[in-house]
Amino acid sequence: MDYIYHNPLPLRHPSQLCSVFVHTFVLGGKGLRVTTAMSVQVVSAKMAEADLQASSSKELKAVPPGMPKSEEKKVLKNEPKAAAATSPVGPSTEVIAKGDPSHSPTPSPDLPKMQASAMRRTDGRQNGESLLNSDGTVAEAPKTKKIQFADQKQEFNKRPTKIGRRSLSRSISQSSTDSYSSDSSDDETSPRDKQQKNSKGSADFCIKNIKQADFGRREIEIAEQEMPALTALRKRAQGEKPLAGAKVVGCTHITAQTAVLMETLSALGAQCRWAACNIYSTQNEVAAALAEAGISVFAWKGESEDDFWWCIDRCVNLEGWQPNMILDDGGDLTHWIYKKYPNMFKKIKGIVEESVTGVHRLYQLSKAGKLCVPAMNVNDSVTKQKFDNLYCCRESILDGLKRTTDVMFGGKQVLVCGYGEVGKGCTAALKAMGAVVYVTEIDPICALQACMDGFRLVKLNEVIRQVDIVITCTGNKNVVVREYLDRMKSGCIVCNMGHSNTEIDVASLRTPELTWERVRSQVDHVIWPDGKRIVLLAEGRLLNLSCSTVPTFVLSITATTQALALIELFNAPEGRYKQDVYLLPKKMDEYVASLHLPAFDAHLTELSDEQAKYLGLNKNGPFKPNYYRY
Repeated sequence: MDYIYHNPLPLRHPSQLCSVFVHTFVLGGKGLRVTTAMSVQVVSAKMAEADLQASSSKELKAVPPGMPKSEEKKVLKNEPKAAAATSPVGPSTEVIAKGDPSHSPTPSPDLPKMQASAMRRTDGRQNGESLLNSDGTVAEAPKTKKIQFADQKQEFNKRPTKIGRRSLSRSISQSSTDSYSSDSSDDETSPRDKQQKNSKGSADFCIKNIKQADFGRREIEIAEQEMPALTALRKRAQGEKPLAGAKVVGCTHITAQTAVLMETLSALGAQCRWAACNIYSTQNEVAAALAEAGISVFAWKGESEDDFWWCIDRCVNLEGWQPNMILDDGGDLTHWIYKKYPNMFKKIKGIVEESVTGVHRLYQLSKAGKLCVPAMNVNDSVTKQKFDNLYCCRESILDGLKRTTDVMFGGKQVLVCGYGEVGKGCTAALKAMGAVVYVTEIDPICALQACMDGFRLVKLNEVIRQVDIVITCTGNKNVVVREYLDRMKSGCIVCNMGHSNTEIDVASLRTPELTWERVRSQVDHVIWPDGKRIVLLAEGRLLNLSCSTVPTFVLSITATTQALALIELFNAPEGRYKQDVYLLPKKMDEYVASLHLPAFDAHLTELSDEQAKYLGLNKNGPFKPNYYRY
């Protein structure tokens, strides 16, 4: 039964009445409801504790107007706890007994026990009811809304509670690639000690957990939507199978984007075996999806150095299988085959390399006369360098730093070592976020570009004591050595955006006097005896692919360039490419770019015959000479 209390203060004329409010008090678990209607004047009512045993058979005695508070409490205390129906009310306080058939209450279902004195306030006008009669009285008490009770939260309460605050926050903030976890026994066992098979019975792979294949397949399908050029390449070349007979051994980052490349190569007729070029960048679920699809993958996130080389060897050394094409990122795979399997290396038909470090190694072999295989320098092709290196790093540098450190960039002093395409992308992003950016550079041309772009060119030792973040982008070695690490201020963030892990002298930090403290995945605090600490990300390895992700669309450009380079080397007639390092033909660069233009609904202008003759160009390209710098 409902107790209805009405405001004892007289109502003003309807034109002066601004609003009517309803207070609903819910006491205990037996449905006792008290509704208070009032004018704009604020009325405070103190509710006494009520016995929760409802008695629908008894009526509530009226409380006469003007009764003293002490007497009113006695009357209420002795009354059975019941609910009356709503009814028209006048200016004075009155209680409507349930006996009036015109205002019989609607039976409410049994409510579970809940905490006492839960209160909800609603505006009667929201229920679409008439609040006032023509004489200025309230016509009907507004309906109350249902309140969710404690039992409806039981599902939340069933969640595990034995989680520390920090670990819970990390589980929420992890990326989708980290959120899929297998059981603890899988995490504790090295993939090298597991016996796994895919649904077809093949065991020619070594990954974290084949059970993650469905999850990885969804990741690959999402990536395909942002990689239109590879999709177009599949459709155009699938019938011809330009890579039929190609046996490609690859060593790249194993992510959803490179998985689209691998499956494109397979669709074009190639047989593929793959290892990872970075011990932290592998997406385990993607590796599982590739293994399920029949591609031999040897990689998992968090490999040791020994695991890294073991995976490369397993990828290469298969009885009865001779690779004839290499797709490398960093030169580790090429170096391993060259050193350990020289006879196999001589039978390779072509090498495609996409990183500064790997290309540098190839040029060293060529200069020494030891390169017995034609190689394609994809890193310096226009579609790789001007898009992947620049635009990819411009977006992913912020992503990697935010995910690992939650740092605010505004006002921070940041030192970027190297002003090549990677350095240009990083500095542009950091400057846009309000950071104060310094640049170090050895090349006077790149140095002048940095100055013209508004950055202060410095030597590292001039600012090392004051900067908040140090980012290496050179591809060189020993750029940040122990001397500089010792002089950094406490809390300085140190990371690498170059491919190699040699730019930061991490080995010099592994000494007894320094303490390493792992605070997050890929985030270490290195602590000095005096309490100073630096924040080292990914142990000096590539930040964006180790600690975050990279834009899929940009990787589509790079992957398409790699695929075309493989097709070109594999199908080139004898003698076209000698034992040297080559750039991708300009015509292919332009073709890769044209495949991506439809994604922007972009339309190229065509030269007229007269214009083409005036410029001395073919109407279909190439449109720039090889010496042109974009």
